[in-house]
Amino acid sequence: MSPLQFQKQLRLHAARQKMFTEKMDVASAAFEVGNESPSQFNREYKRFFGQPPGRDVQILRSSA
Repeated sequence: MSPLQFQKQLRLHAARQKMFTEKMDVASAAFEVGNESPSQFNREYKRFFGQPPGRDVQILRSSA
């Protein structure tokens, strides 16, 4: 894994945690962890976690 890929994964996990624990909206969480493009963040998130961010967090909350 390249350093850039590692950094992206850290950002995705941090954003997921912020959306779940702090109830941040997707765009705010994306900007908070350093992403500048919400659409790019959504694509990367879905590619990594298998669901769009909003849906993924809803699933996490319903299973918690």
